[in-house]
Amino acid sequence: MGIKLIKISVVYFMIGVCIGLYMSMVHDYTLAPVHVHINLLGWTALTLAGLIYHLFPAVSTTKLAKAHFWLHNVGLPLMMIGLFLFVLGNEALVPVIATGGVLTTVGILLFGINILKELKAE
Repeated sequence: MGIKLIKISVVYFMIGVCIGLYMSMVHDYTLAPVHVHINLLGWTALTLAGLIYHLFPAVSTTKLAKAHFWLHNVGLPLMMIGLFLFVLGNEALVPVIATGGVLTTVGILLFGINILKELKAE
């Protein structure tokens, strides 16, 4: 699971960099919230989780790890697509942002619980 998360995080990194490049080229930073969330929750958080799961494979095989993987990777795209369209003026997508945010947050909390519960000194 660690390698999968690292590969997924690289996709988020590429998307985040492209959004940043676009904003700097057109001198319009409306998408800054999307850029920041993709880089922090997509690139950084998933890279770190992937490294932890790779370095400590025992914590990557639990039900909590699987729940984290799916909640984070379903919630974050929902939140980012909703936020992207919201900052461009579509206020009808606030529930999508909230749903994605809750899924992502629950996934991250489960990741934390999993690490605190299952990670043992060797």
